[in-house]
Amino acid sequence: MPNIRELTFDQLSETIAGLGEKSFRAKQIYDWLWNKSARSFDQMNNVPLVLRNKLAETFAFTPIVVAHEQRSSDRTIKYGFKLHDDYLIEGVLIPTASRMTACVSSQVGCSLSCKFCATGKLDRVRNLNADEIYDQVAIIREQSMEVYNIPLSNIVYMGMGEPLLNYANVISSIERITSANGLGMSPQRITVSTAGIAKMINKLGDDEVKFNLALSLHAANDSKRDKIMPINEHNNLDVLRDALKYFYDKTGTRVTYEFIVFNNFNDSLKDAQELAEFAKHVPCKINLIEYNAIGDGFFEKARLDRLEIFKNYLESKNLVVNIRRSRGKDIDAACGQLANKNQ
Repeated sequence: MPNIRELTFDQLSETIAGLGEKSFRAKQIYDWLWNKSARSFDQMNNVPLVLRNKLAETFAFTPIVVAHEQRSSDRTIKYGFKLHDDYLIEGVLIPTASRMTACVSSQVGCSLSCKFCATGKLDRVRNLNADEIYDQVAIIREQSMEVYNIPLSNIVYMGMGEPLLNYANVISSIERITSANGLGMSPQRITVSTAGIAKMINKLGDDEVKFNLALSLHAANDSKRDKIMPINEHNNLDVLRDALKYFYDKTGTRVTYEFIVFNNFNDSLKDAQELAEFAKHVPCKINLIEYNAIGDGFFEKARLDRLEIFKNYLESKNLVVNIRRSRGKDIDAACGQLANKNQ
């Protein structure tokens, strides 16, 4: 049966009219789907039972469910979400002093094979549908209130998968999340992270998106980036630079560079100089991220003294720099660690 949450409002209205129902029923049902985040037709208690039964006979309703959760000593919560076809993905609620952030996945697995990322060691099985991405946000949003009594403030598409290789569903999910008829969250509170798919960064510019863009950079010379991110072989730094300039020209939104600092790989003053040179092309901010071990022993996190020197150099070039301390490391919920160990 077709998935009811793949229908536009106009398509839903046509369907309801075809069932001989009054037009206002479509608005009620749409409100249950996207504003109230209903998990089943049975929850739609202002819709007549006869109509609910017709809908159940006509459409599939396949919400994701929480299969397991883990709580960190730093209050981070990782959720294992089970999909309708029994695959598992992971999402994270990250509480800090100033914000409550949902980190959500966009694919089952990943095809990019970044050397420092646990998800990159998995095969890409399939893209997530827009409603499956939306469900992660809706559930984590509910949990933010239920567990901490604090509203969800931010969303990052930084979980499993490469968002820009699932472009249509990612954009559709953001429309549902930000719509006044949906969750009503601000697009300025949403960040989509990419390993660097230049033609899709250009498309973000063409579509004049309102959300934020983060590039997982991690090295600002091609030879080093090639070693850790195979995607760089076809999307090198010159190509990415031009795409990011185009994105900024079209949207006016500054870019965030995510830069994991690895011990004795990309933590030298020369690496900082290369990063500063790359960063000058568009208005940006830089997040320096400590490496989170994924069990293969290939990388180690940089020493704190070298990290401070790195940061100080970038700031001397008038760049906005933050050091991001990892959250949820003790439950494998930190950056690069999502890999479905409970599957």
